[in-house]
Amino acid sequence: METADHQKVVFITGAASGIGLAAAEAFGQRGYATVLADRNTDAGRDAEAKLATVGECRFVACDVADDDSVREAVAFAVATYGRLDAAFNAAGIDGAYGPLADATMENWNRVIAVNLTGTFSCMRYQLPAIVEAGGGAIVNCASVAGLRAAQTVSAYTAAKHGVVGLTKAGAREYASSGVRVNAICPGTVDTPMFRHSLGAQAERLAKGNPSRRLADASEIAAVAVWLCADAPGYLTGETIAVDGGAGA
Repeated sequence: METADHQKVVFITGAASGIGLAAAEAFGQRGYATVLADRNTDAGRDAEAKLATVGECRFVACDVADDDSVREAVAFAVATYGRLDAAFNAAGIDGAYGPLADATMENWNRVIAVNLTGTFSCMRYQLPAIVEAGGGAIVNCASVAGLRAAQTVSAYTAAKHGVVGLTKAGAREYASSGVRVNAICPGTVDTPMFRHSLGAQAERLAKGNPSRRLADASEIAAVAVWLCADAPGYLTGETIAVDGGAGA
């Protein structure tokens, strides 16, 4: 199946929940055909059923820590819709919490594999497809931990700093090919992962934010859509903090 000539196609990782799911809904509302990529098959199928009422979408199982899985998922997107115009790489994990010296190599390797290497793997297959389509945009979901240290999550901090650097490298290399690459750095966002990891601390963090609340995932999604659909063509290689003013 190919899309209508005017319809654009977006590939979203981590699309079964949280920021990724909110972005899938937002892109669908803007008329994009949306490929929902996630390693949680049951949640992915549920998301596909829910978002089918919003717009054209298909789920594909994808583990971003597995390069072959990413390659096959991006190929599925192109084979299904005939093109790829945009990507939002939102899949990520926070990993175990604790002092750096107490962290395990297992945790380090897993967090880096998903958050940093997974983003690299996605970009290396998305970029040629978007170039082939005539240009477009990639948005990587980094974190405020990619701009400054986040205490007790050293691997996560390192990975998200790496995502910011990877974004800049991709932006410089592909600007002349018509592909813009930018990163979003969310602050405290009310997602299932955040609630599960922080528990009772979530409300304390909300009160400590200048906005006195957590961000809704839809607020991050709105920035991702803007960067892909509405941002000027000269905007590339940037990191945009969406943190309620915490880093101001």
